[in-house]
Amino acid sequence: MDEDQTDGAPVTVAQLTRDRLGELSAGERKVGRALLSAYPVAGLETVAELAHRAGVSAPTVVRFVARLGFAGYPQLQRALMSEVHAQMGSPVQQYPLQAEMPAGKDFLPFNAEMHASLIRRSFQDLPTSEFAAAIRLLCDESLRVHVIGGRFSQLLAAYLTTHLQLLRRGAALVPPDEFARASLVADADRHDLLVAFDYRRYDPATVRLARAMAEAGAHVLLLTDPWLSPASDVAEVVLASRVESPSPFDSLVPGLALVETLVTAVMDERGPDGRSRVERVEAVREGLSPENPSPLAPDPSETEISPSGY
Repeated sequence: MDEDQTDGAPVTVAQLTRDRLGELSAGERKVGRALLSAYPVAGLETVAELAHRAGVSAPTVVRFVARLGFAGYPQLQRALMSEVHAQMGSPVQQYPLQAEMPAGKDFLPFNAEMHASLIRRSFQDLPTSEFAAAIRLLCDESLRVHVIGGRFSQLLAAYLTTHLQLLRRGAALVPPDEFARASLVADADRHDLLVAFDYRRYDPATVRLARAMAEAGAHVLLLTDPWLSPASDVAEVVLASRVESPSPFDSLVPGLALVETLVTAVMDERGPDGRSRVERVEAVREGLSPENPSPLAPDPSETEISPSGY
């Protein structure tokens, strides 16, 4: 393989994979996601082990390697080993270990920089083809959108759902009770989209629902961490964001930044149609306010409407 460079720096195998993910077959994309989910360790395994990790055949791994421009699997592994040796001597790689316990006066700057760094890394690692595919699904009004999250990521699920309800028809949170979920799967088909938030310590119920929806013919969009929820096996599109944190708890800050970016992209894609829907929804909300209970008959004496809560 020729040594491509960007701004004088060699292009990594990870970057090659992200850049070409949109050009690959479905099976080859599974190999790429498996490689990125445990990078670079997965690429240092045997062909058979990587194939097993990705849930594909060994020839699919070989085709994936060729699509990246490598002459063979050993050449890809040599490239990965070179990256590992380069990183071992990098002070940037050691900095988080040195700075885990900052002095009290440095606490706020340390946390601010760490969260900002995680957001930057998440966006740098996000394949543009996967992001574009996610936007196409979210903007397709022929699809009924169902959004689900876990114990903490339910916050992100609710946040995304509220914005989608402003911008398009047919978006709702998945109900928590088992019967409602069973009914959802029973009625699901290719006109449904499940948007699942599932981060490490993955939720078995979310994984089961994603697999059942996919088996019923629904589309699945997964938002997860770089290690990938087991639901990635059935996801049509996977968007990963970092979860590391200065505390013992995983951070949803990069995930929230990704959701905000999805909302912005959906708004841009929907254009005048999206704006028209926002105006209609807000008009109904104003009409249903306690001061004016009828949405069809605004109070003519009302001269000013106070801002509603966000």
